[in-house]
Formats: sequence, C-alpha cells, structure tokens
Amino acid sequence: MEILVCIKQVPGTSKVEVDEKTGVLKRDGVDSKMNPYDLFALETALNIKEEKGGEVKVVSMGPPQAKEVIKEAYMMGADSGALLSDRKFAGADVLATSYTISQGVRMCGNPDLIVCGKQTTDGDTAQVGPEMAEYLGIPHVANVKRILEITDKCITVEMNMAETVEVQSIKFPCLITVEKDINTPRLPSYKKKLETKDKEIKVFALKDFHDTEETHYGLNGSATQVERIFPPTVNTDKEIWNGQSEELASKLANKLVELKFV
Repeated sequence: MEILVCIKQVPGTSKVEVDEKTGVLKRDGVDSKMNPYDLFALETALNIKEEKGGEVKVVSMGPPQAKEVIKEAYMMGADSGALLSDRKFAGADVLATSYTISQGVRMCGNPDLIVCGKQTTDGDTAQVGPEMAEYLGIPHVANVKRILEITDKCITVEMNMAETVEVQSIKFPCLITVEKDINTPRLPSYKKKLETKDKEIKVFALKDFHDTEETHYGLNGSATQVERIFPPTVNTDKEIWNGQSEELASKLANKLVELKFV
C-alpha cells in the first residue's frame, strides 16, 4: 500500500506579525514546527504501514526551510518526501493551496490513501484536505477518529460528527482527515535522524507541474482575498473588587452598562 501524508510547517508561536497589505503572515525569522494535527496523520500512516506493509510518503508546500518538517517526518519513519516550493505559490487561499497540493500529489505517484490532519494551527479552516480530494476526483472522509478495518479494496472508519459517530467504508484511492485523538504520535528517533540526514527531498516548482498556468496558483489563483487582518490589541488591565455579593453584583451591572455590553 502506498500512503501519502500531507504535512505543513507552521509558526511555533502565536506572536507572529501580519503584512497588513497582503494579509499574509510574516514567517521570516519565526521559529517553526510541524503542524500538530499532521503528527496524528503521520502516525496514522505509519501504523497502517506497520500493519499492512507498504510505503509512507510525505508532501509539504512552503518555502525552502519547510524541508525541516520533512526531515522530522523521516525521523519518525517516513520513506520519502517532496516539497512544493515556488514564489508563485505564495499568498494562496485554501482553494489555491488545495489545487497546488493536488498537483504536487500527482507528481508523487498514485497513492492508495492520502492522510491529512484535520486542520492547521495557522489557518484552522479544515478545508484543504476535502478540497484536494475534489480536485483529485477521489472520495474522502473527514473527522476520522478511528480506523476499524483495512482491506485490499477499502478502508472503514469512524467519523466524529457534530452529534453522532458514523461508520463509513470508502474505496481506494481515497483521502481521510484525522482527529487529534486518533492516536499518540511517536517521538522522532535520533537513530533515524543519523540514518536519514542525507536522505533526498524532492523539490517541485510550478514548472514541474502538469498545469503550469500561473493564474491557478498563489494570490492570482485565490478566489478569496483578505480585506483586512491585524493582531489583537494586548490588554492586561484588570480590576479587583471586594465586598458583599449584592454590592459586587451592582458594580458588575454598572460596569457592563459603562462598557456598553448591555
């Protein structure tokens, strides 16, 4: 079985500046890490490989420094990796991002199963995985909390829905997005770090894709544009009141009126 895991490098801190003109995060000089949800996706793929055999590939989209998360995936047990990197991909919304990664997936072969984390911590849209599946023309299931069975032809999973837990079987090739409680990700192995320190990471740019039309990627290919984005104002002001319950209740009511909350 060939399994492909989509991973992403995200800021390692919430204190990230925003370019107010483009609405894009300023990632230069900011500590980064693998998107936490992608760790669960990678662990899911590695567990399937250990049970059923096969190969685990990873693919990421980002600047050259995003190779670091692919190296981390190698340390966890991934067999090969590819980075989609081109300035023309920059500033993409979820639609353009999904299309770009779907094109990259085609460059990585024909996986039986694509595994994505539920969402990323720098976007939180949870849309990229399902949109990729639509571009690839394959079935998909989101919010997977448990894998029940894997056969040669399909995978059966439990989905964590809003008010129910549903069971569904989907035929290969397919895509799933997994919840964070599906497993406990393993730690990177120092031994594998030494073994894979010179392991190849393929890099694909726009010129390598089947579709090289620039208007399909990055800001040009984005159906949505950020009108305005800004960091929240930090406010550490506080008041401490002492007194009887009736007195405090009156103070609180007056404060709410003063702040125009009521």
